[in-house]
Amino acid sequence: MQIEPDGSSGKKVTVAACCFMGLAHILYLKQYIKGLLYALLELLFIVAIPFFAKKLFQLVTLPYNREQKMFPVFMLIDGILVISVILIFIALYVISVKSAKTSYTDYCRTKRMASQKTSLWEVTNRAFPITGLAPCVIMLLVFVVAPLVFSISVAFTNFSGPSHAVANDVDWVGANNFKELLLGGSTWSKGFARIAIWTLVWAFFSTFTCYFGGLLVAVQLKEIGVKIAGVFRFIFILPYAVPSVITMLVWKNMLNGTFGIVNRTLKSLGILGADSIIPWLGNSTLAKVMCIVINLWAGFGYFMMLTMGTMTAIGNDLFEAAKIDGANNRQILHHITLPLVMYQTMPLIIMSFMHNINNFGIIFFLTGGQPAVADSTITRAGGTDILVTWIYNLTITLLKYNYASVIAVLIFAVLAPFAVYQFMNTKAYKEGEV
Repeated sequence: MQIEPDGSSGKKVTVAACCFMGLAHILYLKQYIKGLLYALLELLFIVAIPFFAKKLFQLVTLPYNREQKMFPVFMLIDGILVISVILIFIALYVISVKSAKTSYTDYCRTKRMASQKTSLWEVTNRAFPITGLAPCVIMLLVFVVAPLVFSISVAFTNFSGPSHAVANDVDWVGANNFKELLLGGSTWSKGFARIAIWTLVWAFFSTFTCYFGGLLVAVQLKEIGVKIAGVFRFIFILPYAVPSVITMLVWKNMLNGTFGIVNRTLKSLGILGADSIIPWLGNSTLAKVMCIVINLWAGFGYFMMLTMGTMTAIGNDLFEAAKIDGANNRQILHHITLPLVMYQTMPLIIMSFMHNINNFGIIFFLTGGQPAVADSTITRAGGTDILVTWIYNLTITLLKYNYASVIAVLIFAVLAPFAVYQFMNTKAYKEGEV
């Protein structure tokens, strides 16, 4: 079939390309190899349509049949993978249509059809970026996007144990799980509100104390100007350098109310009576305070080194000019050092806040979420549990996968805007490199 080189056949080429993959390449553009490859992809997809339809139907209905080994959770996973394959096929279809339109544009420009050799060269060279990225995109869909979508999907089911284990009936329940946790007025919703508030308080004070603690230490080390300042920097960074698993377990034993070295030392000094103890980790409020204090001990060294590195970029002429104008150390810190350092480190402060919301290690290894509070019997959430450690307890102890997924979705909804904001403010994004 003939096409005109004046651009009037563009609609004809586009319609043919949209009707069947590779059709425009074969009928109009004489690119038989490329067209056959595209056509083969669509034929394979057409052959697989009954299988895809079956998996999508099972994804919607989630049937259960032990004899036929039809388990709803496995069907949920299969359905999500099938959707991923369909999305890949749609992307390839769009690429084939754009390829036909581009080839026709080249034909209008050169007034001659591309040879089979040129067509093959385009497939192997011009499409090399797409071909090279294809395995990464497929792995991203299968190993990242699909598990993420599965985790989100579980939040809309009644998947929990032992009544709804893998081999039992699992149904879609819509937004019921969200209603029970957020609006139900039950023990679960009250427990969620308590833990969510403490998580935000924990994240704020953990970030605030570590940052300004590290800033003050960095300023002091810079101001004293002694030769052993490097020794102090080395000592202060050690708590951050040592794995938190070790340090938190050591602190957990030291703060034990019965045999911990802290209480024993206070008794030896006469500050505590022989029969008196301070429940450092046994009282809910005191345990929360200790979590923040010990996190300060473990994390201020990082911000100290970060701040000292940032301060080296501040010219000494600014400090000298301020001193000539009569500014004291406090005024220099408030009007020069702090604004410049915060401007450089603000993105890292935001990232640190996001990290502390999901700071599993400090809470889990220091207190294990304990002590128990009024709703702990039902929710398995202790007085110092944050959302991420509660998710662990819900999945490992209570097998409440649906509630755990709801909490994970809510955490994602809170943190995702911060991540997008951080990405959009990177230099690479602003300069159009990504």
